[in-house]
Amino acid sequence: MPAFRHGNVEIAYLDEGQGDPIVLVHGFASNKEINWVGPSWLTTLTRAGRRVVALDNRGHGASTKLYDTDDYAMPLVAGDVRALLDHLSIPRVDVMGYSMGARITAFLAILHPERVRSAIIGGLGIRLIEGHGDTMANIIADALLAPSLDDVTDPTGRAFRIFAEQTNSDRRALAACMRRPRQTLSREQVAAIKAPILVAVGTKDDVAGSAAALAALIPGARALDIPGRDHMLAVGDKVYKAGVLEFLNERP
Repeated sequence: MPAFRHGNVEIAYLDEGQGDPIVLVHGFASNKEINWVGPSWLTTLTRAGRRVVALDNRGHGASTKLYDTDDYAMPLVAGDVRALLDHLSIPRVDVMGYSMGARITAFLAILHPERVRSAIIGGLGIRLIEGHGDTMANIIADALLAPSLDDVTDPTGRAFRIFAEQTNSDRRALAACMRRPRQTLSREQVAAIKAPILVAVGTKDDVAGSAAALAALIPGARALDIPGRDHMLAVGDKVYKAGVLEFLNERP
């Protein structure tokens, strides 16, 4: 598996297919295989004539594990994506992120707008601005660090602990990432985004917040409702895939 170094961090990635490139940025406690290969996004996009690049975010998958919360500041994590584009000599690219990956994508569009041709913000709506609060983040981090699953009573904490164990993740690195205070964007910041934006959220997603509310703040953005899907199930949904392909085909 290819990898490159960005400062003191080694970032693992995949690079497959030919055509216009798209970079995929996965969610918290996931990795490029779980988020994108397993749900057939890689197949869907390469068959549509795209070059697909997907990375393991720092602290996740095969990339370097870090245990200081400061190492998970959004400008640093978004900087890993920019550095990957530099490594692959890709000047400008479509980007799709899901959940935490959508937050990274939004920060990339603001901090490095010249590199983002268009962006799909999946599994994250108005909570990009409103946030989730630090209480739940601490509950999840505590669950990840508990001696065993039997010691976790909070249902959300249990769900993340189970997922982290299923993905064979470094739970201490994930806890450090989760304890980093949620980094939100202001209404003025998202209103300044110039790239075409698609916001895609499941109609049963109680994590992301409203897709329409976020899209309404970004000039020219559109919202895509993924019918009957929650936060976990929306990522591989056929409506989501069809909407993304249509968006990519229509964007300038």
